[in-house]
Amino acid sequence: MSEIKRPEVEADGHCFVCGQSNETGLKAEFTIDRQRQSSHCRLRIAESFQGWSGVAHGGILSSLLDEACVYACLAAGEQFVTAELTVKFRKPVAVDSEIVVTGQLVDRRRRVWQATSKIEVDGVVHAEATAKIFPLDR
Repeated sequence: MSEIKRPEVEADGHCFVCGQSNETGLKAEFTIDRQRQSSHCRLRIAESFQGWSGVAHGGILSSLLDEACVYACLAAGEQFVTAELTVKFRKPVAVDSEIVVTGQLVDRRRRVWQATSKIEVDGVVHAEATAKIFPLDR
């Protein structure tokens, strides 16, 4: 049986969600709280990322939730990839409204970590997710 080789990952600033060098990306800036093992981001979703008229596309929201989970894991490690993401949409998110995206590391096992995330508008949850995350630096 052959050994499973871990993928080489490298941050180059072009991530669609957080890459500041990606001209067409979201340019989300997440902060990490290492003590709380959490992540936080405030941003406005531009009209160019809409699905239905005036409503942020669900894929964009899913990407932000995924990123928040990974950033929460970065509070306790260096490199991660998402293995599974489950999203629940509660309410539509209007484009150009300020949103708060947060992530929380909830469980650290050797091979798979778990995190949760949510998107809020004016303190009301509009979408939430759970994720299974693979640590690559172990």
